[in-house]
Amino acid sequence: MRQVWRWFGPTDRVPIDFVEQAGAEGIVTALHHVPNGAVWSMEEIRKRQGVVAMRSDGTPSSLQWEVVESLPVSEEIKKQDGDWRAHIANYKHSLENLARAGLQTVCYNFMPVLDWTRTDLTHRRPNGARCMRFDLVDFAAFDICVLQRAGAAGDFPEALVEQARARNAAMSDAYRAALMANIVMGLPGANQNLSFDDFKALLASYDGIDAARLRRNLSDFLQEVVPLAEALGLRLCCHPDDPPFPLLGLPRIVSDEADYAALLAAADSPANGITLCSGSLGVNPACDLPGMMRRMGHRVHFLHLRNVLRESGTHPGSFHEAAHLEGHTDMVALISAVLEEEARRRAAGRQDCDIPMRPDHGQELADDLTRGGQPGYPLVGRLRGLAELRGIVTALSARP
Repeated sequence: MRQVWRWFGPTDRVPIDFVEQAGAEGIVTALHHVPNGAVWSMEEIRKRQGVVAMRSDGTPSSLQWEVVESLPVSEEIKKQDGDWRAHIANYKHSLENLARAGLQTVCYNFMPVLDWTRTDLTHRRPNGARCMRFDLVDFAAFDICVLQRAGAAGDFPEALVEQARARNAAMSDAYRAALMANIVMGLPGANQNLSFDDFKALLASYDGIDAARLRRNLSDFLQEVVPLAEALGLRLCCHPDDPPFPLLGLPRIVSDEADYAALLAAADSPANGITLCSGSLGVNPACDLPGMMRRMGHRVHFLHLRNVLRESGTHPGSFHEAAHLEGHTDMVALISAVLEEEARRRAAGRQDCDIPMRPDHGQELADDLTRGGQPGYPLVGRLRGLAELRGIVTALSARP
């Protein structure tokens, strides 16, 4: 596996020097400052490549920009409204520029409104570490009592609705404000900062768009961009829904193996692939991650390796982000399946036999607790995760 590291650009609290020292072999980044739907220019792409290639003291680093995460799919494209056709054209232009600059792997997602959802970004663990958490009762309290979305109560079991109302009644104003900020925040590094009113308006704009309609829109997007990506030698890879179940009345269409099978069938091309995220998919107990890797591995272009601990036997349910080897995902079995796929690729003579993998997220440990930075992306926590994952790879690779 090619060991890469997500980096949010010049504003990232983790400098390139530290990423290099952590043992990463390449960088995963994006032009977060470019508005969604706009073209990524050659000038901006080259500028980011130059920044990645330089340490803080001006000497060359050993790192290069290797994976794009993410080239955002605009809400207009997902809904097929407004300037969505122009956004498709701009997306294709961006792909052309990325290919000209030597990039080959492009991750994206097709989640409406929010690229991820957590209720607590600094959940304290018994050992003093902090992690991100999704509390289903807190989320229901937000949806039913704070957002007051029409029909929200009907999306949850009656007992959970009662718990949510009681939880909301007991919340302090400060807790309620923090909960709202955490949910509306969206993906770290994203260029859209939604106010509460903006958030409600964006949710309302999806009225009438169900899962079937969103799947058609995803298929239309793939029909537009996949042939170009194949011609350019690019590998597109769709990230799963996070978490993998419907929220806020919005459809989710990339949440399990069946969803990915439909996505791959919508554009049968080696350029149309998967970002296998063991954290997002691991929230769904029905997802057999080693099995998915064995059955769909030929179309897995990017790996996010992290772990979650499901806090109840229900799905959907509450969960928190565990240390990389401590959650419900059998990371040894999953990495074993990855290494088997890479061996098959080498035997077949494929050029992409080393699948890029990044230690996804991580608990805040030690100096992380005072460093600050993007939620879910601490230095020490990810360094620990990378070391543990590298240890598994080394041990499995040494087997006769």
